[in-house]
Amino acid sequence: MKIVVIGGTGLIGSKVVTILRESGHDVLAASPRNGINTITGEGVKDALAGTQVVVDLANSPSFEDKAVLEFFETSSRNLLPAETAAGVKHHVALSIVGIERTPENGYFRAKVAQEKLIERSGIPYTIVRSTQFLEFLGGIADSAMDGGKVRVSPGLFQPIASDDVAAIVADVALASPKNGIIDIGGPERGPFNEIVARYLKAVGDPREVVRDPDARYFGGLVDDQSLVPLGDARLGRIGFDEWFKRSRAKA
Repeated sequence: MKIVVIGGTGLIGSKVVTILRESGHDVLAASPRNGINTITGEGVKDALAGTQVVVDLANSPSFEDKAVLEFFETSSRNLLPAETAAGVKHHVALSIVGIERTPENGYFRAKVAQEKLIERSGIPYTIVRSTQFLEFLGGIADSAMDGGKVRVSPGLFQPIASDDVAAIVADVALASPKNGIIDIGGPERGPFNEIVARYLKAVGDPREVVRDPDARYFGGLVDDQSLVPLGDARLGRIGFDEWFKRSRAKA
């Protein structure tokens, strides 16, 4: 089966491509690097010829509100009609758990817009909404710096390892379209501030993490229902300790 992975050279995309190729499928890792650009439309039509499944893992290079919205809308409006013309049977997209519950977050609003375009496209689809990746804990701590301290909400948090995300996305790509949403998350759930503090301690970072209910997460307030699955969800297998062990071994 031919599968095109948009953003196939990124953190998740490269892992998904490897898994699907090892399963014996014809997989194209599509990115601007190899002449396939969903923003300009370059190479998209040719790439989709004979394709049964498209996995959209493209991500905006900018997190500025207007830029990220424009990225996901433009990319989807170039990609989805081309998929229809090519007769693609399943569109899989990676999104984020809870995006409709934190409307102050511009990135989340952009993902909502992307999801709506997918739902209206007429292409059979599955949207995989993931919790935040464990790999981004360091960046989250950096973004939460305020007055020399890391201020993080105590709202519940359930980060997932990128290896688990890739495994689930690849599995979904080979399954029948759900025409709906699947939530996925890590196997461990706890207060956001405690998980960030655990990470900083593990890497030997001396910065103090302050529990702050008013702390913003990329512009949005966070509570116990903002960033975690509220119903049924597929959970990854890699907890924090195992993930950290693996990440240190690769360093």
